[in-house]
Amino acid sequence: MPKFPWSLKSLLPKPSVLLLALLLLLLPKFAMAETISDSASGNSTPEAAANPMNPSSEYSDPLDSPYPIPWSWVMNTHAEVSSTQGSGLRYYRTPSLVSPDGQYAAYSRIQFQIRSQLHSSRVTSVMFLENLQTGNLEVVTASSPLANNPFDGNPEVQLPGVITMLVPVSWSELGDRLLARQFEGVFSSSTVSDYAVIWNRHLNETKTVAPAQVNYSHAVLLGWSANNANHVLFRAGILGDENWPMWAVNPEGKTLLATGDRPQTFGRSVAEAWAGPQAHYHR
Repeated sequence: MPKFPWSLKSLLPKPSVLLLALLLLLLPKFAMAETISDSASGNSTPEAAANPMNPSSEYSDPLDSPYPIPWSWVMNTHAEVSSTQGSGLRYYRTPSLVSPDGQYAAYSRIQFQIRSQLHSSRVTSVMFLENLQTGNLEVVTASSPLANNPFDGNPEVQLPGVITMLVPVSWSELGDRLLARQFEGVFSSSTVSDYAVIWNRHLNETKTVAPAQVNYSHAVLLGWSANNANHVLFRAGILGDENWPMWAVNPEGKTLLATGDRPQTFGRSVAEAWAGPQAHYHR
C-alpha cells in the first residue's frame, strides 16, 4: 500500500477552515482550456465541447483540473433531489476514452447517494475497461486512502460525506497503459486532492501514485510527462500560494521537480448515447 500525505483524520473540518472549505467545495470553479493529443498525428487539438476532459463543457471542478469531474452534476443533482424528495440515488456515466489502437475503451460509472444535507451525502465510482474485440469487462480500482475498492473492504469509503471519483484521463501513446484521475475528499472539508491510477495492459496491474516527500495540501493530476513517458505530472502546492511547482512521479512513487516538462494525453473520447445522467434511479 503506498503512503500518501494525509489520512482520514486530516479530512475532518476544523472551525478555522470551515468557511474556506465551503467556498472550495460549494462554489466550484471553471478550469482553463486544455487540449488532448491526436493519437494519429501526435498534434494537440482541442476536443469537442461534449468531452468531459474539456472544461469548456458543462463541467466544473473544485481543483481547476484540466480533466474535470462532473461537479456541476453533483451540485445540481443534490439541489434538485434534496429540495423535492430529501434523499435518493442517482448515477452518471462518463463518455468512453478509446485507446489509440482502438482495442480498449475506459469509462466510469459514478454513484451519488444523496441525503438532505450535503455533508451527509456520498459519491463513489467504478471505472471499467472494455475490450472492444471480445466485449470483456475489467474493473480498475485505486489504492488511495478513500478508494472504493471492493477487494480490500475499505470501511472509510462508507462514511458520510466521502467523495471518491475515478475517471479516465489518457492512454499512453501506444495504448498499453491507461492513466486515470482519482479525486478524493470529503464534503465541507478543505482537503481534496488527486491521485494518479496507472493500469498496465501487459502486466495487468494497477498502481496508485501521488507526489511523495513534498509539502502540499492539494495535488492536481496533469497527464503523462512529455520528457519521460513512464512518469505522470502533477501540480502540487499549499492552498493560498500563488506558484505551485510541477512534479514528475514514476510508477513507484519517486518524485522529482519537472521544470521544463509539459503534460500530454492520448486517446479519443466517445460520448455514447447512454453517457451523462442516468435515466433510471432509486429513491
